[in-house]
Amino acid sequence: MRRESAWQRARKFLFDSLQGRFVLAMLGGLALVQLTVNLVWYSQIEQRVRRQTELAAHHVTSGAMGAVRALRELPAAYRPLLIEQLRTMGGTRFQVFFNNAAVTVTPLPDQAMARMLEQRVTQELTTQLPPGTPVRVSLASPVGLAVSPSGALLSDLPESWVEPSLIAVERPAPFLVIQAETEPGTWLYLSSTLPDPYYLEQLEFFTWQRLTPQLIALGLAVLLTLIAVRAITRPLAGLSHAAALVGRRVAPKPLRVSGTQEVRQAIEAFNDMQERIRRYIGDRERLFASISHDLRTPITRLRLRSELLDDTAVQDEFHEDLDELDMMVKTALQIVKDTDIHENRAPLRIDLVLQKMVRDARMGGHTIELQNEPLTVVGKPLALKRALGNLLDNAMFYGDAAQAVEVSVGSDEAGLVLVTVRDRGPGVPDGALARLGQPYTRLEHGASLRKEGLGLGLSIVREIVADHGGTVRFRNHPSGGFEVRVALPAG
Repeated sequence: MRRESAWQRARKFLFDSLQGRFVLAMLGGLALVQLTVNLVWYSQIEQRVRRQTELAAHHVTSGAMGAVRALRELPAAYRPLLIEQLRTMGGTRFQVFFNNAAVTVTPLPDQAMARMLEQRVTQELTTQLPPGTPVRVSLASPVGLAVSPSGALLSDLPESWVEPSLIAVERPAPFLVIQAETEPGTWLYLSSTLPDPYYLEQLEFFTWQRLTPQLIALGLAVLLTLIAVRAITRPLAGLSHAAALVGRRVAPKPLRVSGTQEVRQAIEAFNDMQERIRRYIGDRERLFASISHDLRTPITRLRLRSELLDDTAVQDEFHEDLDELDMMVKTALQIVKDTDIHENRAPLRIDLVLQKMVRDARMGGHTIELQNEPLTVVGKPLALKRALGNLLDNAMFYGDAAQAVEVSVGSDEAGLVLVTVRDRGPGVPDGALARLGQPYTRLEHGASLRKEGLGLGLSIVREIVADHGGTVRFRNHPSGGFEVRVALPAG
């Protein structure tokens, strides 16, 4: 038997068991609630960051325009002095440089709010600067940030020029870089942090620091659900185990009533049903015991009278029939208990068994054609005779009485013994073939011919053949009639 993989076992637990479905329902519900709460929370944070972006854009633009006006009002020769004064004495939060060309700046990647900030600052600067003034705005990381076309970096400047904590490798605060061509060939370079340098980090919402507490809460909820569901389903597991034992030789004890109200009601109903079944089986065993006891007396008388026969061959046939009848009587109780005849397996010549059955049927006026070869199977002799007898009886009773029943015994390449019984009757409707072999199944044609039948013949055949490791196949023969093929392992 092929072992199940870990995925198959997990899938079976989650989708086929009550515990797994409870876990999926709880896990799905909690995950949906947490996802909804997180999305609402993230939407509120995004709106707050958007407002902060608008305020930061206005504040930075105002400071930048103040620095631009102050620098533009001075002659070019005095501008470096003002920049040095602002750098050493304070007065502006920008790092100010003059370059002969625009500096290439790499903006922060995948930041929608950063692009919005750049767009707002650009719009406000464009409206306040002289028309046609080229403006470039970028929010970039200070690590590797260039401050001149020659490649000089912000990190190369003295610490007195730049706050070291703003360009720390562990947590560098982004710089807003504004470049404007104030005069032909002269670009003003302004760089500064935002009023709240780290406010964009609020958008990094789905991080492990935020998700870990939620995952822990989710895991604890699933664990508690497993414990609760296991306590609820434990009585159901005992109920299913006891139900599987009903009808077998083991008689389960009444179950202890526990669990929820619905489970207790189910257990009480099962215990009541089990008691009724036990009483019914006991009554049936006593009935069959009395019948078996009463039948032994006439069997014994028949055996004694058969001893008076002069023909030895006839006497042997009587003895064989009486032995089979005696075996049936002795195993009547076993049939009631196990729905099977208790026999030891032994080699059996199928061809000899069918020859005797065909001979007896011919003596009764039936026409049967037999084609066989000497083949042996190992099985329960009486059970196999019963199965083959049922097949012959069905063919003789339900086939065309004016035509012969065809019986053949052979073997195939796989080493199976094949027994085929075919009648010349009307066959079976195609839609009813799938129902053949099920207990108490009688078709309209058979019920019209025999009123006393119970529809158990083919089901008994199928059970006996399956017990011997064989198969039964039903079909309508292409040339007409109904055919049954039994395949048994060769002995």
